[in-house]
Amino acid sequence: LLLFFLKIVSCKEQATALKQTRAVGIVGIERKLEEKRKETDKNISEAFEDLSKLMEKAKEMVEVSKSIANKIKDKQGDITEDETIRFKSYLLSMGIANPVTRETHGSGTQYHIQLAKQLGDILQAPLEERGGMMALTEVYCLVNRARFLLFFLSQVSDKGSLTAEEFAKLLGLSVLLAKERLLLAEKMGHLCRDDSVEGLRFYPNLF
Repeated sequence: LLLFFLKIVSCKEQATALKQTRAVGIVGIERKLEEKRKETDKNISEAFEDLSKLMEKAKEMVEVSKSIANKIKDKQGDITEDETIRFKSYLLSMGIANPVTRETHGSGTQYHIQLAKQLGDILQAPLEERGGMMALTEVYCLVNRARFLLFFLSQVSDKGSLTAEEFAKLLGLSVLLAKERLLLAEKMGHLCRDDSVEGLRFYPNLF
């Protein structure tokens, strides 16, 4: 009888220990989920803070771009090639290379027509690939990337050919970044290379 009683006590103790283990396991899982939720909330808050800072800078960027455009307009035919390149570089650094603006196309219907045409040309293929829908942030990145590509391809065409060092000096970039962008343009089929003892030189791809 004593042995039977001890077995019952042992079974109860094991059941209690099992329940405690399960409780600790559940609490641990809940704690991890809560920590993950807090981390997610923190990341979201930081993202919105960065977005707010970006929006605060937007007005300043617009004013700077207008100022540069007005300087070019005021100088008319007196502006030098070096100054033109420098002004374009400023615009490029803000993602506004070769823009359609009210200064260049007026403030009426013509401005909206040219702007819509430019955006349509850039976005037609990507929209078709994505079933006709794209996120606004993705559109923004694609448009600015395309404008930059058009800008620096025109620089290569004007010069006939460029090395990474020449391109870096032209736009005020690091040589490494300039080379990466030239290689990207080559990969896309816009440029071709001549790799000789004098170094790597890029030319417009005419084929």
